[in-house]
Amino acid sequence: MSLARFLSDPNSTIRIRLTRVRGSSPRGEGTEMFVTGRALSGTIGGGQLEYMAIDAARAMLKQSINHRAMDIPLGPEIGQCCGGRVELSLQRMDRQSRDEVVSQEAAERAALPHLYIFGAGHVGRALAQFCELLPLRTILIDSRSEELQQCSALVELRHTALPEADIDAAPKNSAFVVLTHDHALDFLLTAQALQRGDAAYVGMIGSATKRAKFERFAAASSDNVPVTWLNCPIGALGSGDKRPAVIAACVAAEVITALTRNTAPSNQKTMTRLHNF
Repeated sequence: MSLARFLSDPNSTIRIRLTRVRGSSPRGEGTEMFVTGRALSGTIGGGQLEYMAIDAARAMLKQSINHRAMDIPLGPEIGQCCGGRVELSLQRMDRQSRDEVVSQEAAERAALPHLYIFGAGHVGRALAQFCELLPLRTILIDSRSEELQQCSALVELRHTALPEADIDAAPKNSAFVVLTHDHALDFLLTAQALQRGDAAYVGMIGSATKRAKFERFAAASSDNVPVTWLNCPIGALGSGDKRPAVIAACVAAEVITALTRNTAPSNQKTMTRLHNF
């Protein structure tokens, strides 16, 4: 369910916002969540803080209260150990506030960093599944439609015989992970991504031997390929486990670290799924 649909009846929704944070807190100022009588969207950090806020929001709905402020210490008094203190604003939504939130979410979605996964094999599909949960616009690309059809992740699928065109069209600070079924194609796509000079992350699946071969390939080409920017082997955080899901988990960690380094918003707001509660 989209947030727009979740907020289709804004008068039955309470908007909870962290308006001030002092000391340690699980989320930053500006973080929001939305509460109805039966469902939730987002999180302000979980634990007793969130339970208290949800209870207060649902009490507001039952009692037809439009606004409430809360000041909560995150210590032994409520069974949390963060040690900070937060102030919350709880507001019954109207049509204007609903439209503001929906527009803001659309803007945040449009600004998400792009991740291009070249190759819809076992590792590519596993990586797409992990990245479906991350604040990314993930595009899985392959020339083999039968492989793309096996992907169950809610990401963008592109069937193309010209994957290099996607590299050319990608916005600045995109991430590129190359793991196709063809080593020669891997080399060509990786070199092209590196030559852009503005990628946040370029990774190619393979061993140290494959990296050495790529470096010789790059040195022999007439183009200046900055091979020092290449992540290969990818998923270096791993223990050498070659199962697709394990490799994908480690690569997802590398990618999101590269994409959010020095760019994460101060309030750490990200789009979230909707939950029944």
